[in-house]
Amino acid sequence: MAENNTVTIKQTGSPIRRKNDQRATLVGLGLNRMGRESTLEDTPSVRGMIAKVHHLVEVVEK
Repeated sequence: MAENNTVTIKQTGSPIRRKNDQRATLVGLGLNRMGRESTLEDTPSVRGMIAKVHHLVEVVEK
């Protein structure tokens, strides 16, 4: 069976004083507080969401 590719992201920036679409993107990624981590499937749509809020998150290498 093929191994599922996942990406783990950690929120490093606050959504305070950010546009509503950036806040919604963080919620869509499963993040809503600083320091939280979320593991998601590595798809182009998830990568696009990460790119949209790249200044608020970091990709965690495991």
